[in-house]
Amino acid sequence: MILALLLCLVAQDTVPAGYGTLRRDDITMRFKTGQIEIQVLPLDEQVTRLLTPDTYRSLVQLVQSRALDIKEAGERSGIEYPVLVMVTFLGVVPQARFNPEELNITSRGRLFRPVGIVPMSPTWSSNQLDAREQAVAIYLFEPGISVREDMLVTYLGQASVAWVRSLRLLDQERARVKARALGVQPDSATRDSTVPPPSPHTPR
Repeated sequence: MILALLLCLVAQDTVPAGYGTLRRDDITMRFKTGQIEIQVLPLDEQVTRLLTPDTYRSLVQLVQSRALDIKEAGERSGIEYPVLVMVTFLGVVPQARFNPEELNITSRGRLFRPVGIVPMSPTWSSNQLDAREQAVAIYLFEPGISVREDMLVTYLGQASVAWVRSLRLLDQERARVKARALGVQPDSATRDSTVPPPSPHTPR
């Protein structure tokens, strides 16, 4: 099941890994309330493969490190292949309160609420952060969220429409990655070691 989940994530896009140049900050959705900043990054391969090789590799390893927890959270919700999103709450003021369950995503006109949350930080369960302290988790959503279309992230009445800009950057980088893969072979130090280089005969 764990392997199947990872293979499902990899199979979602034909863009080869190891050729991206985007930074995580380039496409992470950010917005603030009075007490906290929220950062949202979809972990879909159609997104992460367009990031720099080191960033892509670290995100793959992050998911792998919590694969069992993700599997169990998915089973509890009855979802075999959930959509994974990394969410970070960052304290702006001392004793900033946050409510993890209140973050939702709207995609294709449908509201998606988290069906599972896998904490990555010991501070997560406290629901409170000091200034500049952060709490990170992997959120699980039902299938249906499209990272290739606009989406809206909401939290306690606040909303981020930053994905419009991210989509532009991702579309531009996707074209560049395909061109690089066809014409340039990155050296072994930069190509992601977990993903084999694309075959020249593989249709794209």
